[in-house]
Amino acid sequence: MAYRSNQQLREDIWDYRDRSSSRERENVLRFPRSDEEDYGETALDLVNQAAELFDSMENHAREREANAQSLCKSLAEKLVLAERQKEAAERAQLETITELNRRLQEATRALKHAEKRILSAEDYATAAEFRAQAAENQLFKANRELAAVEEAIRTRLL
Repeated sequence: MAYRSNQQLREDIWDYRDRSSSRERENVLRFPRSDEEDYGETALDLVNQAAELFDSMENHAREREANAQSLCKSLAEKLVLAERQKEAAERAQLETITELNRRLQEATRALKHAEKRILSAEDYATAAEFRAQAAENQLFKANRELAAVEEAIRTRLL
């Protein structure tokens, strides 16, 4: 019975190969026909080749999966790092804006204080001018009075 099953399997494989297109034939392994009647060994070889092919496919799939997982992990780490850098940049930007606002407020206060001092100095200068004019007027009046006294002294003495 095992002989019949192996023989039927072999014939089915050869029939399949004969029916497949030329493109499919490139992807099918070709096994030399054995003239010997040792079909068990041939079947075992076929099974071993198929197992090796499946092992190779599984190894390749595992490698691809490991590469994909490694890539995902690397990208996730880069994403976390980029998010941290973005947050740090936003904090630095906020700190800079806060510092600039503080400096602007200080400059505004200093400008207002300077304006007040300038106004005060202008008022003081105006008051000093009025005092100087008043002193000048008093000096002019005193000089006239002095001249009148000198004239009176000259007229009485002479």
